[in-house]
Amino acid sequence: MPVQSTKSRRKPLYTPDERARRDATKWTVVQGLLAPLQFLAFAVSLVLVLRYMVSGEGYTAATVSILIKTGFLYLIMVTGAIWEKVVFGQYLFAPAFFWEDVFSFAVIGLHTWYLVGLLTGALSADAQMLVALAAYATYVINAGQFLWKLRVARLDAAASAAPTGLSQVAA
Repeated sequence: MPVQSTKSRRKPLYTPDERARRDATKWTVVQGLLAPLQFLAFAVSLVLVLRYMVSGEGYTAATVSILIKTGFLYLIMVTGAIWEKVVFGQYLFAPAFFWEDVFSFAVIGLHTWYLVGLLTGALSADAQMLVALAAYATYVINAGQFLWKLRVARLDAAASAAPTGLSQVAA
C-alpha cells in the first residue's frame, strides 16, 4: 500500500490560462518597471524623512519625496488593478492576491492620511513625518508580500516544467 504524504499541496498561484494572460499583457511590464521605481523613491524618501526627524532640517525635501513616493503608489495601485482585471478577471481582491490587496489599502490609507494632513494643515510637520514613516513601514510589509508571491510564481513555474512533477528548485 503506498504511503501518502501528510503534506497537502497548495494550489498554484496561476492557472495555465492566467499565466498566459500574465505573460502576454503589457501591464506585467508596467508593474515590473513601476515597482523598482517606487522602491527607489521610497529609499530616497526614507533617508530624507529620517534626516528631518533627526535634525529638523530638510522638511521641504522630505515632503517632496513623500509626494513623489505617494504618486508612485497611486500609479502602481491603479495599474495593478488593471493587471488583475486582465489576468484574473476582476480589478481587485482576486483570490491569488487577496491579502496583498487588503494590505495595499492600509498602505494607501496611511499615504492618503499623510496627504490630507499636509494639505489641510491638520498635522504638524513632525506628525506628517510620523504618518509617512508608518506608511513606509506598511509599504515594506506589502512589498514583501508581493516579493513572496513572485517567488511562489517562479517555484510554481519550475514545478510545472519538471517532467515528473518532482523538481529540485534552488532556494
